[in-house]
Amino acid sequence: MTRPYPDPFTTPDPQAVAGSRIMDFARHAGRDATDYTALHRWSVTDLEDFWGAVWEYFGIEAESPYERVLSEERMPGARWFPGATLNYAHHALRNLADDRPAVIALDETGSGYPVSGDRLRAQVASVAATLRDLGVGQGDRVVGYLPNTPHAIVAFLAAASLGAVWSVCGQDYAPKAAADRFAQLEPTVLIAADGYLFNGATHDRRQAALELADGLPTLKATLLVDHAGLPWPTEPHPFLLVSWEEASTRTEQLTCTAVPFDHPLWVVFSSGTTGLPKGIVHGHGGVLVEHLKTLGLHSDLGPGDRLLWYTTTHWMMWNLVVSTLLTGATTCTYDGSPAPSAKPDTLWELAARHRVTVFGTSPQYLLGMAKFGIDPSAHDLSAIRVVGCTGSALPASAYPWVRDHVGERVLLASISGGTDVVSGFAGSAPNTPVWAGELSAPHLGVALAAYDAEGLPVVDQVGELVVTRPMPSMPLYFWNDPDGSRYREAYFSSYPEVWRHGDWITVTGHGSVIVHGRSDSTLNRNGVRLGSADIHDAVERLPEVAEALVIGAEEADGGYWMPLFVVLAAGAVLDDALRDRIRDAIRAAASPRHVPEEILETPGIPHTRTGKKLEVPIKRLLQGAPVEQVVNPASVDNPDLIDYYARLGAERRRRSA
Repeated sequence: MTRPYPDPFTTPDPQAVAGSRIMDFARHAGRDATDYTALHRWSVTDLEDFWGAVWEYFGIEAESPYERVLSEERMPGARWFPGATLNYAHHALRNLADDRPAVIALDETGSGYPVSGDRLRAQVASVAATLRDLGVGQGDRVVGYLPNTPHAIVAFLAAASLGAVWSVCGQDYAPKAAADRFAQLEPTVLIAADGYLFNGATHDRRQAALELADGLPTLKATLLVDHAGLPWPTEPHPFLLVSWEEASTRTEQLTCTAVPFDHPLWVVFSSGTTGLPKGIVHGHGGVLVEHLKTLGLHSDLGPGDRLLWYTTTHWMMWNLVVSTLLTGATTCTYDGSPAPSAKPDTLWELAARHRVTVFGTSPQYLLGMAKFGIDPSAHDLSAIRVVGCTGSALPASAYPWVRDHVGERVLLASISGGTDVVSGFAGSAPNTPVWAGELSAPHLGVALAAYDAEGLPVVDQVGELVVTRPMPSMPLYFWNDPDGSRYREAYFSSYPEVWRHGDWITVTGHGSVIVHGRSDSTLNRNGVRLGSADIHDAVERLPEVAEALVIGAEEADGGYWMPLFVVLAAGAVLDDALRDRIRDAIRAAASPRHVPEEILETPGIPHTRTGKKLEVPIKRLLQGAPVEQVVNPASVDNPDLIDYYARLGAERRRRSA
């Protein structure tokens, strides 16, 4: 793979570093923050000293003190801060100014409203009292069928304050898909909205919400949120219906129940592309210290900052967006399309109007902005100092565009992590250089490495992303996995006591990380391996290509078929000239050994609900696996495309017979 920008694209601004929280933290811990490599080395070689310093620096308040930082290091099963009792919600609400916005509710129409710290605390106290009256207690489950609005934040914090366990998904999920997740949890209360906005339309989800409630037999009540202005049905129902207005306007005193450090906070779900989605359980304390480190030190968030990160409630980024409150910064919710047809630059306009300091998005969004000629600099983006980007690898071509169209002094922070740890493994910080197309460094406290096939760490070679020492936000367990076998199989079956994440990466000689894609979708032609993301990056730079998907499929006769599927931009034609340009781009920017046999136009590329390309399921469909063994259509953004690729694979096998 050719690296188009071998030198740092940007280097740390000494003035920004001097005033950053990571510098202040390093001074507090007696360390030198100007040397990120040394700071990171300390953070992973002395876990107790590092995480103890995070606890002290952020002033974590425990009703009962911890006995030691880490009493058992073996993975899985590491025990963090045993003896400590605390509550996430208390920390999320403690640093908010009474009269300043804690949350700013935004939507694609450009309208919005602030929720002050005082009002947020009052609403959380009221909803918590309502939940308590409905029988919710410590360990009970409360679930949300909600768009990304302040209602979801209030509901989550109310549940967490009681020691109840939260889970949420967006309303673009059909009732059955939501029930596939929530029914596993046997919830006590459902909180559901009447609808959501997307691309100029109000999507009515009232009937879907009631169907979902019917599919959850353990419910004692459903709270009905009036968000889209659609009247709820008035006919009787077999379960208790409570209006959000009634639930959230009581005058109550907020009391947060202190729970053990590893008490469940929430359940987030895997994409569920095969079988039922896995429920991944994280704890109050682990999320608290991990998110304070990630948001406070790496993103440099604190009082006076404002974060706007486009997400849906079923993506783990929503959980991080809420955790912005831990730092005392303001978080922005957003309901709508990231690029509405009527005004594709809506998010940039809102970022300018509300003086957002950290703007978060996906590679597809940035590439789309560039491809369609949208110029964010038409708005005053001078307040933005960080553009965060995650969901897939950010190609090198996006870095000059962000510099030229968002701001020269903006830190472009490409981040890689996962729902599994509800945080990042690698990214940037105020004191790290940035190389285009690379993640600056492993995050503090993350003992990241690339392992070869023998389980040995390699540098400047492609290998499996592993984490060799525990992180506080690693899952406590999987839901309904009493013996832990599914948990161990998911992460620890390849290398004993080492977390294997399933990504294919390179750790470079200068300490950065390059993400090549999922290791189980690696291209392996004649023994030469390449990550699919390298091909996608090269091809998607072409203005004629809206999106690409390359597949390497082993065939029954021992052959290897490597097609490239392309979704064309409006007006483009896949003729021989464009095919030649695509092949040339792959040779020059990725690998001459991985030029595909066929380049095929496709009506679309299916993704998970969180926007990840379905590479492995499509590979298996092309190889002939039945749809029902490969993918759950309810987990896919466009289920019709699954049948398209299944038919394509069947037609190829018929031709080859």
